[in-house]
Amino acid sequence: MSARADRATAHAADLDEARDARYANPFAPPDETEAAAEARPRSLFGEILDWMLAPLLLLWPMSLAVTYLVAKSIANGPFDRALETDAYVLARQIHPVNGVAELSLPESTRDFLRADNVDSVFFQVLGTRGELVAGERDMPLPHEEDRPPPGLVEFRDDVLRGNDIRVAYTTVEFPQTPGAQAVLVQVAETLDKRSQLANDIIKGVILPQFVILPLAILLVWFGLSRGLEPLHALQAHIRARRPDDLSPLEARRAPPEIEPLVTSFNDLLTRLEQNMELQKRFIADAAHQMKTPLAGLRTQAELALRQNASAEVRRSLEQIATSSEQAARLVTQLLALARAENRRSGQIFTPLELGELARSAVREWVQAALAKQMDIGYEAPDEPVEVAGNPVMLREMLSNLIDNAIRYTPAGGRITVRVRHDAPARLVHLEVEDTGLGIPASERSRVVERFYRILGREGDGSGLGLAIVREIAAMHGGELAIDDNVYQESPRLAGTLVRVSLHVLERGGTYPNAPLSSA
Repeated sequence: MSARADRATAHAADLDEARDARYANPFAPPDETEAAAEARPRSLFGEILDWMLAPLLLLWPMSLAVTYLVAKSIANGPFDRALETDAYVLARQIHPVNGVAELSLPESTRDFLRADNVDSVFFQVLGTRGELVAGERDMPLPHEEDRPPPGLVEFRDDVLRGNDIRVAYTTVEFPQTPGAQAVLVQVAETLDKRSQLANDIIKGVILPQFVILPLAILLVWFGLSRGLEPLHALQAHIRARRPDDLSPLEARRAPPEIEPLVTSFNDLLTRLEQNMELQKRFIADAAHQMKTPLAGLRTQAELALRQNASAEVRRSLEQIATSSEQAARLVTQLLALARAENRRSGQIFTPLELGELARSAVREWVQAALAKQMDIGYEAPDEPVEVAGNPVMLREMLSNLIDNAIRYTPAGGRITVRVRHDAPARLVHLEVEDTGLGIPASERSRVVERFYRILGREGDGSGLGLAIVREIAAMHGGELAIDDNVYQESPRLAGTLVRVSLHVLERGGTYPNAPLSSA
């Protein structure tokens, strides 16, 4: 039963740890693995372009097929009329002789019918009994039900000797021979001239399309780009806003299609501004409500120590005073960490001289260092160096570095605060080194975590100092590095060297590679 309870407790602890890790910083960007797991949506430009070009590219082959059919119809027209004329001319040359059809066609007229330098021309005349009167014997015949009435010419497509042909055919009746079968007259030609004319028509229609289609695609691309220009303008307007500018966007200046999006974005800005105000008010109220009683408790304990009391009571009072001081320091650090995390965005920086800031911070900690018989010093840069930052947060960062050095350096040690300008890299390094026990290389990635302390180390720290330093450095686009400080007097011993590298403020306003805007 106890084993099951232990497993349940361990599982609950794991869930709490996962939840704390997830919500440790609610303003942190989403996990990259979660973002990669979700399919990235296609761009609006590509989606609209596809829906506009896909029908165009699908209709183009259909237009080619329709063009080919229309071209064939156009090409058949004039040649069918010529073929119809030949059939009428041939029909008029048929006369009955003793009830038998005869073709009185002069040789010159017969040669004229066959005269064509492109196509082959054929004709056939079948008499009243189906006998061949003149022309080609192997010419295909129409169906009996398809034979037209006398004087009417009809057309059909057929095959003769393996060649496609166009046939015009009609019939001729002899009234003086009742009951006799009508005479069939057929005139045919191959399709070379027709195909050539159809191809010329298709070329005249399709070749311009090869120029028009790419031009149409370019015009669609250009028109779509111009149509989406208001989105780019809105994006540029949002990017140009200051980080602390939470005023609503002008929805009336947005296109009607994205006006609901702008309105929803304005609602989000309003809620975000309200939440930030609530957080600021909470931090201010928490600072007042928590620090004031702790300060009163410490004052009462120190006053009680001035009275005559037994040794056991004095030890308890000293413990109360020390604990209240540590609790006040912990509250201060928690509030500083909350401010640093909440100001990752919406922060306005001002130019400040880092050397003067470091010098004034060292002065504040001189008494605390002297109380532990420590030598604390400051090394200034060769020339003033300006950075863009929040002076309150940078001072808090430096105070935590000095406080850590004092707490974890044995009495009689040495602490040096240094501001060093790296001109080629356009960086300024803020360094705090001590002659303490140092931080092992395996622990340096973990000491910047909140509430983490190296096991076995003496000191009354809370484990928040370096976490605050990391957050404030990240807020200013800087980097935190931890290294060894090798004593010159004793090379085998190494203290701690904590370095924060910040971008130098260039003449003109901003500093390079900074994630946040400067004022």
